[in-house]
Amino acid sequence: MKLKPIKSEQDYEVALERLEVIFDALPGTEESDELEILGMLIEKYEKEHYPMDLPDPIEAIKFRMEQMATHKMI
Repeated sequence: MKLKPIKSEQDYEVALERLEVIFDALPGTEESDELEILGMLIEKYEKEHYPMDLPDPIEAIKFRMEQMATHKMI
């Protein structure tokens, strides 16, 4: 795959498909270099188009407490 900036949803989908194909590339190979660069391009696109806000600290604590309570019941 010729590496280029991801500028559209279609580019993003193609990049994800290629990433899946080369995911287990052996270190030191051209595919492992492609994997590393493609990962950076995908990460950049996702940060711009699918931003994730940090959780509210109080809500994060409540969520964790709920998880701990559920695990104790099992």
